[in-house]
Amino acid sequence: MKITDQPGAFLGASVEGFDHTTASDADVDTLKRTVRTKKIAVLKGQDLSPRQFLALGRRLGRPETYYEPMYRHPEVPEVFVSSNVPENGRQIGVPKTGKFWHADYQFMPDPFGITLIHPQVVPEKNRGTYFIDMGRAYARLPADLKEEIGGTFCKHSVRKYFKIRPHDVYRPISEIIDEVETRTPAVRQPTTFIHPFTGETVLYISEGFTVGIEDADGNPLDDELLKRLFDATGQLDETFEHDNIHLQGFGKGDLLVWDNRSLIHRARHTTTPEPTVSYRVTVHDGRKLHDGIRAA
Repeated sequence: MKITDQPGAFLGASVEGFDHTTASDADVDTLKRTVRTKKIAVLKGQDLSPRQFLALGRRLGRPETYYEPMYRHPEVPEVFVSSNVPENGRQIGVPKTGKFWHADYQFMPDPFGITLIHPQVVPEKNRGTYFIDMGRAYARLPADLKEEIGGTFCKHSVRKYFKIRPHDVYRPISEIIDEVETRTPAVRQPTTFIHPFTGETVLYISEGFTVGIEDADGNPLDDELLKRLFDATGQLDETFEHDNIHLQGFGKGDLLVWDNRSLIHRARHTTTPEPTVSYRVTVHDGRKLHDGIRAA
C-alpha cells in the first residue's frame, strides 16, 4: 500500500494498492489514521460490487443503514444509492442528493465517524465533491467570533432538505412536515467539540442542516450569528472560491473515504443532465462523534 499527499491541496491523500480482502489489521489502521489526518483518502483501482463495497466498509467499522428505505440498494440495504439512471425502467436510489453543505447524519442523535463513496457512473463534466475542513475553518475564525460561540449549542434538522418520498404524493404537506418533526426531531450538539482521535477543535455547523443556535441554557441566539459563521467558513460562497473550500475530483475506479466528524461536503451536480451513479457506505468507528455523546 502506497500513500501520497494530493499535490497542491490542503486536504487529501491518494492510496494505491489497498485490497480490503488481503489488507492486514495494521494496513486498515494506517488507512484510518490517514483519513483522520488527511481527512480524505482516495483509494485507487477499486472495482467492487455492492457486497464487496460493504465488506470494505466493515473493515473500517460498523455500517449504518440509512433510515429512509428509498435510498437503499435493493440487494444490499446498507449501501446508500444516489442515481439518476433507472435500471430496467425502475428508479434505484435517489437522484441529485446532497447539493447543499452538510455532514452526513448531522440531523441524527448519533452521527457516524467515516463516510465511504464509490462512484459507479462518473459524469464527463463538473465531476467532484466540495469539502470544507471544519477544524481548519474553526482555527481560522477571528478571535472575537470564537469567543462569541464558546459554550453555545446548535440544533440540526433534516427539515429543509427532506426529499418527498413516492408514497408522499397526494398527502397534505402538513402531514409530511409533522411526520418529519416527529420521526427526526431536531438534535442539539455543542457548536464546537474536540475530535476524539485528533484532539482538534471542530466547528460543527452546516448551512444545510443547522437550523438554530442557543446558549447553554437553551435560550435562542440571533440567527445572524449563524449567518456570520456560515459566511466566515465559506458556506455562502456560491463561486466556491473561498480559501476553505476544497474540490475533490474523482474518476472511475476511485473510492473516497473521509472523516465525517470534521468535514462538511456538498455535491457538485452537472449543470446539464448527465448519467451519474454513486454508492455510499457509512460506518461507526468505535468512538462517538465526540466524547459528550453517551453510548446508547
